[in-house]
Amino acid sequence: MNSTLNPKRTVAELKELRALTGDENGSQRVAFTPLWTKTRTWLTEKLAALPVKMHTDPAGNFWATLPGESEKSLLIGGHMDSVPNGGWLDGCLNVLAGVEILRRINSQYDGKPPITIRLVDWADEEGARFGKSLFGSSACSGNLNLDEARGLKDKSGISLPAALKEVGVDFERVKDSGSELKHAAAYLELHIEQGPVLLDLDLPLGAVLGTFGVERHSITFHGQAAHSGSTPMNRRKDAFLAAAKMSSEIYKIAERSSNGVCTIGSCTTKPGIVTSVVEECRITLDQRHLDPTKLATMLAEAKSASEQFAREGNVQVTWERIWQIAPRPFNSELITLCENSIRETCGKSHRLPSGPLHDAAEVAAAGIPTVMLFVQSLHGISHNKIEDTKEEHLELCVTAFDKLAEKAIAWIQTRK
Repeated sequence: MNSTLNPKRTVAELKELRALTGDENGSQRVAFTPLWTKTRTWLTEKLAALPVKMHTDPAGNFWATLPGESEKSLLIGGHMDSVPNGGWLDGCLNVLAGVEILRRINSQYDGKPPITIRLVDWADEEGARFGKSLFGSSACSGNLNLDEARGLKDKSGISLPAALKEVGVDFERVKDSGSELKHAAAYLELHIEQGPVLLDLDLPLGAVLGTFGVERHSITFHGQAAHSGSTPMNRRKDAFLAAAKMSSEIYKIAERSSNGVCTIGSCTTKPGIVTSVVEECRITLDQRHLDPTKLATMLAEAKSASEQFAREGNVQVTWERIWQIAPRPFNSELITLCENSIRETCGKSHRLPSGPLHDAAEVAAAGIPTVMLFVQSLHGISHNKIEDTKEEHLELCVTAFDKLAEKAIAWIQTRK
């Protein structure tokens, strides 16, 4: 392989981007804002020296294409947008590593690789402004619910279609972006882990098995309001008591599932005053697993537990689904190539699922062979200004990602 790859340059460009688009509170590249547009301009300047064709598709996704001998395409993806007060690596590491790989491939193959190489910066992966994650990739995959997205508004009351219009995107045409996937033969994505698994194992890199499926519900326990002073303990229909029992139970459910996670993220009560027994208690439950059968079991066990606690407390319980997405396993052959690339780079690899969702999940859902590579996150923290990764690990991940790209090129050439 040509030795023109320069991982140190990627780290330097990440620092340059941090200085350009961050402040004392972290990164501020929220999608469809002026700073996000400025970021896109900066990215095009980084690509200007390469013989790539650049354009923005109908969903606002940015593409840089290095044409090859074949129309078959290797896609390398990420996202330049961030959450407010976000970290300096989430999303943009993927894209800037991809820029460096484009440079290496262009140099090695004298501008004409055996297959086409395409770098994509997906629009609004984070969903920070409108609450809809994976906007650009879900539009491209065809999975975006237009009716749902059409009504989304930000905190200022600006609608998603209006915000898109400001950056030259026609909301009603966003699914036309699906044509970009016509010749896609594989998709690769690099990302910081955002969690502590690799940190706890003292490993720099890991191969990702897929993204968790998610079951997200609201659970409401219905009791009876009563005066807190005059109502004996044995006569109460306390909705909060039943809901509270779910807190420890979800940890038991997750433990039984092996590698699943369950979270009660919010709790609201009515009437919500100190002098009344709780009449209504609503909690939200988020459950995730890579195995669809185990995810379904976790959900069934949670429903059964809620009904048991309702009976014990002489209250009622109702469930409402908030959101659901199926597990998105990645391509087994690409996972092996990813693992081999990691071992060649740093000697040891680890396979792990991704709890957070990524654009890779939408690309995989579109039927394109997909894999992700994770690099260790210090503190196991992301979406926070303290998000960080050791510089030597950043250099390792760019090297391993480049090896994976070269293996994927060869893999694509062997496929019909």
